[in-house]
This record gives sequence, structure tokens and C-alpha cells, in this order.
Amino acid sequence: MNPEPSQSLPRSMRPKRRPSDGPVLRFSPTAWAKLQYFCHRGNTEIGGFGLTSAEDLLLVEDFVTVWQSASGVSVSFDDAAVADFFETQVDCGRRPEQFARIWLHTHPGDSPMPSSVDEETFDRVFGNCDWAIMFVLARGGRTYARLRFNVGPGGAAIIPVEVDYGTAFAAADHVAWESEYQANIYPVLDRWPVPEHKERAAVVDHQSGSLAGDLLADLEIMEPEERRMVLDELAARPELWRDESEVLYG
Repeated sequence: MNPEPSQSLPRSMRPKRRPSDGPVLRFSPTAWAKLQYFCHRGNTEIGGFGLTSAEDLLLVEDFVTVWQSASGVSVSFDDAAVADFFETQVDCGRRPEQFARIWLHTHPGDSPMPSSVDEETFDRVFGNCDWAIMFVLARGGRTYARLRFNVGPGGAAIIPVEVDYGTAFAAADHVAWESEYQANIYPVLDRWPVPEHKERAAVVDHQSGSLAGDLLADLEIMEPEERRMVLDELAARPELWRDESEVLYG
């Protein structure tokens, strides 16, 4: 029998306020407000990293984005931007477990359940970490958080999510958040995974967010594997096509 998740975690990740319970992913009110702002800012997914203190690795104190192309079903981080982000965090004196273990992203629909693309990304990017968390916030307000740890016997568990109003927190800064959104979020033309052969210029206007293009036409030019992935995503996430006027055309 595998041990309880809290028994296999480093001491700094074990719950402090309720020792009889398992681990809880907590957000400072400011970090939570910023995540909500990005979630509702556009009609695409938004991805980023959770920053924590060294003393409490499950308390997210900030949500930080990097340059990314974003669609309605996926985000793709720029490798150079991620490398710059990691270098900056190290220069600030943070350890990887404080900035590179909690993957936060949003869904523009009502469902927070991870898609097949989310699962593939979590395995590929975080599969070799001693522990990692995938967190999803849906626009409807529901959340999903899964802790996976590879130390000892390994394992995974769905964990609860809280906003911790007992922590010190800063005021909201919409001006700074909007500036970060404009700098880092690059909405792509389609609300589905974009074929690699498409020109980067085929995007929505970054300021207006207006959309163009036709889903069927794009499906026709996709490679078979790309087309299968898109159709799988649409089947798994009905909120993407249930209200076509809102989701596909903005």
C-alpha cells in the first residue's frame, strides 16, 4: 500500500495548519486575483508558474506568465522565455521548487478537467521532477489540482484548493497585470492547436482580439495527426463548441 501523499512529501510541503489533513494548494488573495484577471481577460487558455516562499511550497504568492502563444485549447511557452524566467528566478535567490513545480493554467470554458494536451505537457515537462502540481482554473469558477510526486514509491492525488486570507498580501495591480498580458500572451488565430507549418503572422490582432478564419478550412490543411488531436480536444471539451458564436468567433 502506498503511503498517504503528505507522508511522502518534503517537510516544507506538509500541511502546517491542519496536520491531520492532506496537502492543500493555497493562494494568496493577490495571486488568486491575478489568476482570475488573466482567466477572464481573453478567450484563450493562459499558462504560467506559481511562485512560492521557501518556507511554504504549497502557498502560491504570485502567478507569473512567460511569452506564449495561446489558443482556446492549449498554450505553448516560448523556450527562450522560459529559460530567461528560470535564470531570473535563480538570480533572485529562489530554488527550482519555488518557481518551477506548480504549473498554473486557465480554461476559457466551464470545465477545469485537464485535456489530453494538458496531460501530455504535464508528463513531458514535469515528469522528471521530484514533485509537481498541475492546476486548472475554469472561467466558470471550478478548479482542478493534482499533486504528483516521484520520490519514494511515487504517486498522485487530487488535492483541495484554498485562498488563504490569513497571509500578508499586496493590493491588486490591474495596470501591471494588463501590461504583463500584453507583453506575454499572443492569441493565435484558431482556438485549437495550431499546425507547425502555419505562419506566425496568422494571428488575431493582439490589441483587439478579433478572430478570423474558418475551422473546417483549417482542418483540411492539417496533417492527419494534428487533425486527430484537434478533434479529440473538441470531443473532450464540449464547452468549446457548445456556444459556437461565443467560443469559435469571440
